[in-house]
Amino acid sequence: MESEWDPLRTLGVVTAVCLLLWATWVVGHTVYVYLLPQARRGAPWLRAHGAWAVVTGATSGIGRAYAHELARRGLNIVLISRSLSKLEHEAKEIERLHGKITRIIQADFTGGLEIYGAIEAGLKDLEIGILVNNVGMQYTQGLKKLLDCDNVAKRLLDIINCNILSVVQMTGIVLPQMVTRGKGIIINISSGSEARPCPLLAVYAATKAFVRSFSMAVGAEYFSQGVDVQTVSPYMVSTNMTQNSHWGVNAEDFARQALDTLGLTSHTPGCLSHTLQTFLVFFVPNWFSLSRWGVKLASLWASKYNAKFGK
Repeated sequence: MESEWDPLRTLGVVTAVCLLLWATWVVGHTVYVYLLPQARRGAPWLRAHGAWAVVTGATSGIGRAYAHELARRGLNIVLISRSLSKLEHEAKEIERLHGKITRIIQADFTGGLEIYGAIEAGLKDLEIGILVNNVGMQYTQGLKKLLDCDNVAKRLLDIINCNILSVVQMTGIVLPQMVTRGKGIIINISSGSEARPCPLLAVYAATKAFVRSFSMAVGAEYFSQGVDVQTVSPYMVSTNMTQNSHWGVNAEDFARQALDTLGLTSHTPGCLSHTLQTFLVFFVPNWFSLSRWGVKLASLWASKYNAKFGK
């Protein structure tokens, strides 16, 4: 009589058990990170890493929201961005609203290595507990093919400098003192597009894939020395980059929820709604999104998106 436990049935059972275990872990992890307030680290835990937080791209969107939320939780803030007038405005607002000390550093992150000497000098002698590598850009407004922008070579260099070089250089500046003190947190803002190649966002998604890979590797290298590296990979957040889309979560709410996950996970979409989006995107196979029909469907959606926002 043929055995009931033939190889094919055994493989099916093992696969089913693995999927069940994976689903159980996902649900359990989601509940632990987002739905158990008692598991969250408090503001004193955050401040214990150092008196200062440094935020790049700090005058708008997610960066501005992180700067204000970190100040609300008791940290002094170094704001780094391109516009001096916006920096001065946000510094005054943080001091007025949260009563914390601020410092501003003007820097254009599309520049090369030459900008980092001034940044390093501006951070000298500060006890930096948290670094938020937030600054980022797309190489063209809206969703378009690689060559559908003016001055392609310059735009591509700008996005690489802004999205990749800034993360590496800022980490290199701040990490040594964190290692010396045996504590510190580095938050690298990535994107949900990091997980797979994204037609019509080709370079942007590729730079965010770098951010994720870099963050995970550096986090593994320095975890034993007291430094936590967290990758935050949001989907749609209502910011200037997304034309303040009503589809996106509010930047202030996003920053608050994302900061609540510190100490609980090293990689997060930032909030519960984006975690659910990550789960749904998992079911769209790469082969389809990279196929001729997938690209056509994306182009159709992009044309409506770009027309709506005049891009």
